[in-house]
Amino acid sequence: MSVFVKTFFFKFITLALLLLLGCGKDKIERNPYLPSINFNISLNLNLPSYDNLRYAGGGQSVRQGGINGLLIFNLNGNDFLAWEATCPNHPIRDCSDLSITGVLAECSCEGFEYSLATGQLLNPKDGTKNPYPMLFYNVRRSGNNLNITN
Repeated sequence: MSVFVKTFFFKFITLALLLLLGCGKDKIERNPYLPSINFNISLNLNLPSYDNLRYAGGGQSVRQGGINGLLIFNLNGNDFLAWEATCPNHPIRDCSDLSITGVLAECSCEGFEYSLATGQLLNPKDGTKNPYPMLFYNVRRSGNNLNITN
């Protein structure tokens, strides 16, 4: 073999090994406290029961869908977010329901507060490692209807 072929072969093998070894997959960890629930609901924003969703920053608790229902949030007047209404940072208990307080969701078990805009835990207890965010559901708007699915 010529020196050129040996060099090319060596570079090719080195590049192939780097690509194979460098392309690891990050493991996505599912929240162990919240089981996956399949649902498909539609909300008509014209109904008076959803008045809080007509303005940016408005939130509404809905008992349909999810484990303990949903928390719907109007992010900016046009975009809506839907979250599971169950606290994601402990096993499901009687006090695991999240309630809306302004732009926050609050767990009555230990007072955890979550942002309805991001789903992130805002006040973790000392020693809380890798807290889970609220569980997000898919929202599609069609006119004055919100279709929410998992």
